[in-house]
Amino acid sequence: MKTIHLPLLALLGCLLCTCGPAQSDAPEAMTDDELRAHANTLAKQYLITDGHVDLPYRLKVKNFKLDKEYLGIPIETDAGDFDYVRAVEGGLDAPFMSIYIPSGLQKEPGESPALADSLITMVKGIADAHPDKFRITTSTEQLLQNFEDGVMSLPMGMENGSPIEDKIERVQEYYDKGIRYITLTHAKDNLICDSSYDTTATHGGLSNFGRDVVMEMNRVGIMVDISHVSDSTFWQVVEMTDVPMIASHSSVRHFTPGFERNMNDEMITRLGEEGGVIQINFGSTFLDGALRSRQDSLRGIFMERLAAKDMKYGDEGTDEMQEAFEKEFPALYSDLEMVADHIDRVVELAGIDHVGFGSDFDGVGDSLPTGLKDVSDFPNLIYTLLKRGYTDEDIEKICSGNVLRVWRAVEAAAKA
Repeated sequence: MKTIHLPLLALLGCLLCTCGPAQSDAPEAMTDDELRAHANTLAKQYLITDGHVDLPYRLKVKNFKLDKEYLGIPIETDAGDFDYVRAVEGGLDAPFMSIYIPSGLQKEPGESPALADSLITMVKGIADAHPDKFRITTSTEQLLQNFEDGVMSLPMGMENGSPIEDKIERVQEYYDKGIRYITLTHAKDNLICDSSYDTTATHGGLSNFGRDVVMEMNRVGIMVDISHVSDSTFWQVVEMTDVPMIASHSSVRHFTPGFERNMNDEMITRLGEEGGVIQINFGSTFLDGALRSRQDSLRGIFMERLAAKDMKYGDEGTDEMQEAFEKEFPALYSDLEMVADHIDRVVELAGIDHVGFGSDFDGVGDSLPTGLKDVSDFPNLIYTLLKRGYTDEDIEKICSGNVLRVWRAVEAAAKA
């Protein structure tokens, strides 16, 4: 999630990476049109998961209510990046609904769990209101059955473990409410661990309580998500967890030097060695370091202009200032090729079994890459990967097979 968004410059040019797998059983003799048609076929044929979709919080801030006036929002709308109609068009079968908890809420006891419960109730309400289209999904078995039945799965992941507060029993409680992964923190250090966005280093990684939380997640069957955590936290978690981990919506730091929110090569290699999966974030500033640098520069310029007028972001009149600023500095974006570059890099470092999709749709604002603007565009990415030599078997692993393997491992460990 981004609390402040300024449009970004898009990629000025990116070279096609050639580190993908050698083509073996992909359709080599197809024309471009045939390859596109094949990508569309695979998008419908294979189960597609997306590790992180911020629909619930988008609806929350739009004053979503479970009544006749609002029930159509997740079905078909021009707003946001996700709705049912576009998801079906793109072949998306299992978007993990993000139960996003802003870091600022952890200052007041009770605020984080209250929002978590509200968003969980919302997602369940959407499924209850449209049972022919959505089902709350809490296991891999259910997910596969839903795919067979032609109903979209709505698994839930909690983005930020702050609703646990200092109560270890809440890990089990959130499992019982349907949460199947927890991103340990978000933009600030919390009681569990340090954040990649926070320079405080409160715990030097995991807190003692955070170690208990990770162990309890392993015990009950909640996937440990290391997106957003500091590097120290990652290395401490990987040394102690008994099951594979996920990064639900992160990209590769190789292309964004200095951006700790993404994973570096050593982390990705180790994640693969432990059987985990990194699900690539589609946000343009997660994909290209030049865009991130310019975004930071533009934000600084804009904040200086606010300060010169003795104004703060959010004050009356700032919307008009931002609109004028965006006209002065038009937004450009990354592209599909760069998303494929990140996938290539993971495959080079960790292998084909350790990468997936974690779009961050509805969470990165107006910064999605050209050709991948909403949930209807997954066939475009599949087409790009096919062009690079990925086989049908590779595509199936990236679409869902790798994540399902991790989820099954977590389920099995909890049963044991």
